[in-house]
Amino acid sequence: MILTQQVYAQALLLAGGLDKQQEELLKVLVTGICGSLSVRLRQGLTPDDCIADFIAAASLYALSALAEVKDAQEAEQFTAGDITLRRRSADAASNCLRAQAELMIAPYLKDRFSFRGV
Repeated sequence: MILTQQVYAQALLLAGGLDKQQEELLKVLVTGICGSLSVRLRQGLTPDDCIADFIAAASLYALSALAEVKDAQEAEQFTAGDITLRRRSADAASNCLRAQAELMIAPYLKDRFSFRGV
């Protein structure tokens, strides 16, 4: 199984039930995220050198991006009588997924610093 398929399978598993359109969007997101994360790896490293962390981080990034797309499609503000609902610009769950992905992959990136132990 190639890397993008492994990331897609894990993201799909973590996402739970998605409709067909969301699954197709997730495939596109996974492809882009795998490419961008691969480029950010430190010199001499490949995704295979950190495969478990790479797959986990990429799948979390993909889910974060999917959540942001979903949020962007929802109404910014809805008013019914005296009640007004507003959507926040960034969903807390999406931010949490992205932060967890960054923590997982940080030790392997050329543009990040991470303590690995003392």
